[in-house]
Amino acid sequence: MMRFIQGLHPAIFVLIATIFEVTGDAIIRKCIYEYTGITRILLFAAGTIFVFLYGFSLNLAPVEFKHVVGLYIATLFIVWQIGNYIAFKTLPTAPILIGGMLIVAGGLIVTFWKTGR
Repeated sequence: MMRFIQGLHPAIFVLIATIFEVTGDAIIRKCIYEYTGITRILLFAAGTIFVFLYGFSLNLAPVEFKHVVGLYIATLFIVWQIGNYIAFKTLPTAPILIGGMLIVAGGLIVTFWKTGR
């Protein structure tokens, strides 16, 4: 199993991690404002598990985090907007889209711009 995991491209881990992170955050945010009692407790537990899975899956990537941080930030922004629409039915505004393009561009530069070092 570990050999299979080590053979996966780091981008797969980044995508899975961002999905877990956004899902966990959305669950926790919704339970803070929309639920009470046992439902809130169960949703907090579910959100906690998703946030744990985010950290766990990202750290399984067979590469140092510094090598995927740009890709992670770019992917996180995109997944966050998708999650925001799914969980909260909110479309990004023009400033979010323009700023997001800069975030994605910056993330891609950090990831793929190789220097002579």
